Amino acid sequence: MKSKLKEIFTVDPYQEMNSDSPGEVCNLLKGEWIQGTGFREDIPDPLNGEPFLKVPDTTEYSEFINSLDSCPKSGMHNPLKNVERYLMLGEVCAKSAELLREDEIEKYFCKLIQRVMPKSDSQCLGEVTVTRVFLENFSGDNVRFLARSFSNPGNHLGQESSGYRWPFGSSCIIAPFNFPLEIPVLQVMGALFMGNRPLVKVDSKVSVVFEQFLRLLIHCGLPPSDLDFINCRGQVMGELIKESKDKIRLLQFTGSKEVAEKLAVVLRGKIKIEDAGFDWKIIGPDYDPKWSEHVAWQCDEDAYNASGQKCSAQSLLFIHENWEKDLIPKLRKLALKRKLEDLSIGPVLTWNNTQFLDHVNSLLKIPGARCLFGGKELANHSIPKVYGSMQPTAVEIPIKELLGKSFHNVTKEIFGPFQVIVVYEDSDLPIVKESLEQISQNLTAAIVSNDVVFQQDLLSNTINGTTYIGMKARTTGAPQNHWFGPSGDPRSAGIGTPEAIITTWSGHREIIKDVGPLDQKWVVPDIS
Repeated sequence: MKSKLKEIFTVDPYQEMNSDSPGEVCNLLKGEWIQGTGFREDIPDPLNGEPFLKVPDTTEYSEFINSLDSCPKSGMHNPLKNVERYLMLGEVCAKSAELLREDEIEKYFCKLIQRVMPKSDSQCLGEVTVTRVFLENFSGDNVRFLARSFSNPGNHLGQESSGYRWPFGSSCIIAPFNFPLEIPVLQVMGALFMGNRPLVKVDSKVSVVFEQFLRLLIHCGLPPSDLDFINCRGQVMGELIKESKDKIRLLQFTGSKEVAEKLAVVLRGKIKIEDAGFDWKIIGPDYDPKWSEHVAWQCDEDAYNASGQKCSAQSLLFIHENWEKDLIPKLRKLALKRKLEDLSIGPVLTWNNTQFLDHVNSLLKIPGARCLFGGKELANHSIPKVYGSMQPTAVEIPIKELLGKSFHNVTKEIFGPFQVIVVYEDSDLPIVKESLEQISQNLTAAIVSNDVVFQQDLLSNTINGTTYIGMKARTTGAPQNHWFGPSGDPRSAGIGTPEAIITTWSGHREIIKDVGPLDQKWVVPDIS
């Protein structure tokens, strides 16, 4: 690595991260980097299966639990305590964003992301860019402005009521593998902005990315004792949470619905979640041939970028019959262009080929169902069998079969290059709307239509988080300046925007100040 990179980082994704020289990840506890006494041996390079990372296999976590006590319920800071920390964090954001603008550091994180979560150059660059812009947005005074309060006059002279955003104190963050930089950075910084001290766990397959970014934050002035960072198996983290459930005042979780529900029970509801996304797109009846190439391209991007490993990926595509003959051949052609060589398609880290094909075959048993394209393993690859290696795949389900006994299976989120396609007519629109009502994972959605009446009808009868409308509508690529999170769930956790940070990482506290003069006519009230 170049001298500046060596000054900050400890892992070299260019020359290291291979069987001869694996990258080594550390834990961070009470401000100290700690090397693991034992390492995971089950994290292979997703492109060739070779061991390439040494990640701590932490089993003894009592000190992490003890560290939770270092932050009081009133937080590391709040509007009335340690207020200089708001400016400190703004300065850390400014310096970190400035470094991310430097070509060698931008390329460093792009390369690091690509080594652990293989996706195209443009996808990796996009993740780094979103992270940088987020940091720029919260530079300087902008962290302090998050904690803005309100004041109301009281009932008499000398009394006023002030409302503040108040931190929770000790908290926990569990981040997924698919955006190894963007998601944990946005979540952790949001927690810190509001005065919380988080214990952070990132999926071990990719945790090296956030660990190295932590080193950049500390280099830019973040006190290393502001958070703890643990690498361990999911079962161990579950035990840690169970034993510290009275100390963790809030957990933000991104991952599977099954795990989210278990954690919600353990923590007695003290959780904010983004747990799944079976995301729909509807292409309306207003077919316009001049838009067909763009609509097809956007559909392909939404379904298959990052090999479909996005909670915002297009999972269910409704195509009006007016578009069918033009659009489906274009979708097939675009899918066939995706190659492992440029990582426009690549390893699937949570679904292997057997699981993938079992699901496809189960859908093909539905009367009238057919595989439109894909459904086969990639050719000429060295992706280890523990990971998936499938072509972009689409299965068509007849509209009349959608709400039948197979609905749960049809709407099962497949975290891979897969989508269900349903062709509908005008008379089928009630079936379409009923299916959207029954889908429980309301994350992102898109209505591809310039027909305002059609848009309004669907918008008023559905619920989702980030929802796009118009001919350019998409499901993925939700920018950081939007609320991004599920809708319709009181536990929903957005990331990125001031609104999302405030409502996730702080609660409302009202303080009534009453210092007015005593009424000269006041007497002790009659207690009767």
